[in-house]
Amino acid sequence: MSDTTPNTTDKSARQRQPDDQRFDTGRYARWTTVFRRTIRNRFALFGLVVVVALVVVAIAAPIIAPYDPAEPDYTALKQPPSVDHPFGTDTYGRDVFSRVVFGSRYAVFLGVVIVGIEMLIGVTLGLVAGYYGGLTESAIMRLVDISLSIPAIVLALAIAGMLGGGLFPLIIAVSLVGWRGFARLVRGDVKSVMEEEYIGSARAAGVSDLRIIARYVLPNTASSIIVYTTLTVPTVILWSAGLSFLGMGVQPPKPEWGAILAAGRGDIDSAWWIATFPGLAIMLTVIGFNGLGDGLRDALDPRQVR
Repeated sequence: MSDTTPNTTDKSARQRQPDDQRFDTGRYARWTTVFRRTIRNRFALFGLVVVVALVVVAIAAPIIAPYDPAEPDYTALKQPPSVDHPFGTDTYGRDVFSRVVFGSRYAVFLGVVIVGIEMLIGVTLGLVAGYYGGLTESAIMRLVDISLSIPAIVLALAIAGMLGGGLFPLIIAVSLVGWRGFARLVRGDVKSVMEEEYIGSARAAGVSDLRIIARYVLPNTASSIIVYTTLTVPTVILWSAGLSFLGMGVQPPKPEWGAILAAGRGDIDSAWWIATFPGLAIMLTVIGFNGLGDGLRDALDPRQVR
């Protein structure tokens, strides 16, 4: 009897091990499955390669770029693509390849910062609206509806114009336009989660609202947020390039893709390469992020059956 009691106790102790370990293992297995399903999708795999390449180029821009992107060379004005200048040179003799490479830094920076701000505002308001409901939900969603009644491009241009244009006004303008999608998405997911029995049980047990939101509600909206974020980044890059193209964003001579496009549009007939290569960079980046987002959406959707 004395020999079996400790064994029984040890067995019971093992059975009562924290659920967090089993939960973490299950979560790791789930995300491993998501990754495998994503890379099986050729379009998603292509998007993943593009996104990784964009980040690597942005980090290693000083090593990859053969010339200073802002240094003019008046002996090499508007030279077509060649061995020395793979993407040619612009009106001031600056190497277009170097400017496109350094432009990837603005794309990554603006994508991360702006989407981060949009998530912070939109996810927070969506969680509050969906969790508390009532007048709080009505007030937040009416704010969303009112802002959605204004065309996004008009609102972004108005905000950037009032702030005078530049990098910081660009970030503020695009962020104040993009948070609305996060708010509506998260609010809808939270309303579904709030119908689950464990939410009522947690409330009855006296668990604080903040803990319920952080531990139960937010994790159940993570999949939608991840997919929507991946699909929002290319939109942010397009908006940033568009505002810079219109003179309301990053200003020349900084090598931002939209600003390079704006500088080369007047020479499209005589020097097509100035505007073509940054345009291709924008297109490839947008396609890559969209492919990755579509693949993640399919992989995270539990209704998908192969």
